[in-house]
Amino acid sequence: MRKKLLVLAIICLSGYYPQIQAQTIPAQDIMLTAYKYPYPVHFFKLLIQGEPLLMAFMDVQPAHPNGKTVVLLHGKNFCGAYWDSTAAGLSNNGYRVIIPDQVGFGKSSKPKHLQYSFQLLAQNTKALLDSLQIEKVAVLGHSMGGMLATRFALMYPQVTEKLILENPIGLEDWKVKVPYQSVDQWYKSELVQNYDKIKKYQLDSYYAGQWRPAYDKWASLQASWIHSPDYAQVAWNAALTYDMIFTQPVYYEFENIQAPTLLIIGQRDRTALGKASAPEEVRKTLGNYPELGKNAAKRIPHATLVPVEGVGHLPHIEAYTKFITPLLDFLKS
Repeated sequence: MRKKLLVLAIICLSGYYPQIQAQTIPAQDIMLTAYKYPYPVHFFKLLIQGEPLLMAFMDVQPAHPNGKTVVLLHGKNFCGAYWDSTAAGLSNNGYRVIIPDQVGFGKSSKPKHLQYSFQLLAQNTKALLDSLQIEKVAVLGHSMGGMLATRFALMYPQVTEKLILENPIGLEDWKVKVPYQSVDQWYKSELVQNYDKIKKYQLDSYYAGQWRPAYDKWASLQASWIHSPDYAQVAWNAALTYDMIFTQPVYYEFENIQAPTLLIIGQRDRTALGKASAPEEVRKTLGNYPELGKNAAKRIPHATLVPVEGVGHLPHIEAYTKFITPLLDFLKS
């Protein structure tokens, strides 16, 4: 009995959870129809490149409005649902919160063919806001959403009152350091994904080897498409958006951002697109968020940097209080 307890303790401390968990993840269809989001989901109709598409979004109305709106833009491996705690915190402080799933993600359409660009996603987001008659917003983007938030702020400075970047990717230009992968190569990689690979990537890249049970629902959600008959189309959209991220840097335009900007940077983060395919000597230099955050703060006018020690790629999940406190202070300033 003592030996069994020792083995169980080692498993828990190592962050490993039994394989059976991966086998019990329910398969989701292409629109995550059966997956319940934290707030009611609405759909905005778009016609893009000749194809009718749906953009899912949540519109969280505060009990005591302060007249301000915050738009939350999700990362590459996530959807709007992971903003649940952030939306609650903002709403409780009087903010209306708009949470879109970008086309290609979450409960939004996954087109068979689409030329993705950050400009297109920014236009879609602006069209959604126009339909809701929202003229001014603070824009918060995490990871890939940080690249999109930056592009939105550059395209619509008159709409963007404040910009918040939470561990954004794109603080360096990978295409000058990392070998290019074609869309077909990205697609092949996506087709062989599984729960264990997804969890290992998140464990290594996001959480520095420190896994908590609370993180599992986001890895499970990403893996829920894999056994669906729709997965090939989901994987194709994932490949197209990887190419968008790799080939469309915002890195060279930071000096043009007009909005007051808050950078919330988890200091343990080492995320970098294509890092695994880079030569070892280059790989060591990629994703150095402590330095990347400092450099971005120097280049972005009116920028404030909040380094979050001991935290990785997802401060709003890994260290909510350390994330929401500076965010609310910035929005109220």
